[in-house]
This record gives sequence, structure tokens and C-alpha cells, in this order.
Amino acid sequence: MLWHTTKSNGQSASLWKPLFMLLTIFATPLTYAANAEAARVLELSDRFLEVYNQGQWLVMFYAPWCGYCKRTEPIFGQVAQELHGLNIRVGKVDCTRFTNVAREMQIRAYPTIMFLKGNAKYVYNGDRTKEDLVDYALRMSGPPVQMVTRPESIDMLKGSHTIFFMYVGDQQGVMWESYYAAAENYQQYGFFYATTPDIASQHFEFEHLPAVLVYKEELHHLYPYAHVAHEMDVSAINDTIHHWVNVERFTTFPKITRFNIKQILLTKKFLVVAVVEEDKLNQVATHELEFRDMVEGVIRKHRDRYHDTFQFAWMGDPSLAHSFILDTLPTPHLIVINSTTEQHYIPDDEPLKMTPQAIHVFLESIHNESATPLGGDTYLVRIRRVFFEAKKGLLDMWKGNPVLTTVIFGLPCGFLSLILYSIFCGDCFVANDEDDDHEKTE
Repeated sequence: MLWHTTKSNGQSASLWKPLFMLLTIFATPLTYAANAEAARVLELSDRFLEVYNQGQWLVMFYAPWCGYCKRTEPIFGQVAQELHGLNIRVGKVDCTRFTNVAREMQIRAYPTIMFLKGNAKYVYNGDRTKEDLVDYALRMSGPPVQMVTRPESIDMLKGSHTIFFMYVGDQQGVMWESYYAAAENYQQYGFFYATTPDIASQHFEFEHLPAVLVYKEELHHLYPYAHVAHEMDVSAINDTIHHWVNVERFTTFPKITRFNIKQILLTKKFLVVAVVEEDKLNQVATHELEFRDMVEGVIRKHRDRYHDTFQFAWMGDPSLAHSFILDTLPTPHLIVINSTTEQHYIPDDEPLKMTPQAIHVFLESIHNESATPLGGDTYLVRIRRVFFEAKKGLLDMWKGNPVLTTVIFGLPCGFLSLILYSIFCGDCFVANDEDDDHEKTE
């Protein structure tokens, strides 16, 4: 019987062996591909403090328990793959193990992504997508202004960049110095180039030199004061070129996220936002998509009319808009935010019944100050915002994990109830006991 069992096991093993070999053959490429991404990201220790100023680094400072870190980690692995072969080293630091590194780099939140070049440190504030992170690393690895020496290079730039800035003319004088200073200031957020008039004239139209232009969405727009910069005050040129770059570094109708909203608010414009709701697959319902496209059509057809005062955009996360207006509205809806005063405006018309003409009337009422502003940044509004955010946070916790929320808030409330009960009701029991003793004595 023992011999028979052993033989059966041997036959079973011989049958399973080819299957295991097949699984190994098919699984190996998948395992290799998964490990290849992680292999590109260097796991750094506290010795990083001795070498971080040598060369160029793109580093993610994380904590193992951080959910955002876990979601960013595979994206960061793809970024490392994309940057492989360049002079940019990609690494990550566990700040719970190497607290001295976190303290030296002044890490306040997880994950923090930072580009290190020599002794300079730049914190990344954009969206955590592979494309945005790769563009950021490429921008920061080079000089603030890169030279274009061949006409075909501009075609390549148009194909690879949604937005870029270009200086045309002699690289000297007030305009060049101001452009270079703006490039240094905004290098984290955009690509800046310079070329000769001969090369630029094959791709762009300009009448005067020097010229400064921005290329975005297959169109180019000129900085209006470049050719008269030598006649203007230096501080005025610096202020206007910085403001122009700050405004033009966004597309005509960008998507607002929790990562870029602070930067968009720095335009100091009225922010016209079409608020829709994306699902987990980033899909938008048809009627909401039509509303968003209608709002986008207004700015694309009337850019000259609105561009100086209004920045159009859209949101796929309604909770961001609700944090501004301190209320919840069904999607889709339209809000206008004054980025200077933090006041907002909501149209009286029902969003789905709005037309481009209704939007024109609404925006004109804001521009001539006849519309009634709501909210703001007063102390009363700040207090309301605190309560609103606390309420929203509790609701999000309950929706995400009602059991955990009950435990977190139920146990303290239970203990507090027992303490209060013992304090106030305990005296009642003592008083009753004393009354009973007194009656017995009588």
C-alpha cells in the first residue's frame, strides 16, 4: 500500500511538472517587467545626505503607511524607466526609517517629490502623472533657457510640448535679461527656449525684434512689449514679463486638480469653472460633457474678449468646488472664483439650460461689478469653512469605512459618557443612600 501511494504521488508530480514549467515561462516576463520598474528607483538611506549635491536627483520622500505614496509608487517607477540613460538619478527615501533625511530636507507631507541639482532644492507641485513628472525632470535638468539651432527642432518642440516660450533676437539687453529671469523663476512650470530670427521666421509670425512668444495648442501669442523694452523702465519690463508668463503658462481650458489649483489661482484672474463629475475611470456623463464643451467653446471663440480678465477651466472633482462655495451643488454647474478675494459667483440660470449668450451676460455682470459676490476670506467665512471641511471629512470617512469611523468616534464618546455618568449620577446615588440611612436612623 505504501509503495502504491508513492507511485501515485510520483505520477502526479510528473503530470504537474510541465504545468509548473509553462506557468514559469509565462510568468517570468511579467515578473521581470514589474521588477524592472522598481529596479530603476534607488532605495536611498541616510548616506544620501552625503551625496545629494553631487549630480541631479529626482527623489520621492515617502512613508510606508501613506496611501497617496502607495498610489504614486508605480507611477514613479515608470518615470524612472523613462529617465533611464539620462544624467538624472531617481530614488526614494523612507522617512520613517531615516528621519534625519526628512528633517534635513524639511519634509512636511507625504509624498514629497523633489528635484535636487547641486545645492538647489525644488519641490514638485504638479499632477502626479508619468508625463508631468518626466517633463518636470527634463525641464529642471537643463538650463533655464535652452538654445534652438535648427529649424526642424521647432517642429519637434511643437510635437512634444503643449506649451513652450520662445525668445527671438540677440541674446543681450534688457528684454533678454528679463526673459532669462522669468525663465529661472518659472522653470518648474514651463519650457523656455531662444533662437535666431532666421529660424523663428520659418514657424512664427512677428514684426519686430526682439520678440517673445508663447506657443500653445497650435497657436502662438506675442508678448506685447518686447520690441519697446529698451524704452521702458527695467522694473516695469520685469513685472510685465513675469505676469505674462505666469498667465500664459496654462492652456486655454485646463483641468483643475488639487495639485495645480493653487498655481492657477496665482493668475489673479476670475476663474470660470465648469464643474462635472468623473467616475473612477475618468469618464463623464454625456449631458455633463456637453455642458463642459459648451463652456469651453465660449473661451475658444472669444479668447480676445475674455483672456485678459478670465481664466476658463473645468473640474472633474466637485468636492474641490464645494470647498470654495461651502455648499454642495448637483453637477454640472458653473462657478466663477475671484482668485484675489476668494469670493465666488453662481449664475441664477439652471446650468443645463444655459446657453453661450447666457454665459456672456453672466460674465459681463461680473466684469462690471453688478453681480453679487458670495463668500470671501472674512473671519466668519473661515469659521464656516472649518466646520464645512470637518463635516465633509467625517462624511467621507463614514462612506469609506463606516465600521472604522464608528470605532474611532464611538469609543471616545462611550468613555466620555461613562465619565460624565459617574460624575453627575454618582452624586445622586450617594445622596439617595444618605437619605435611606437617615430614614433608618429615625
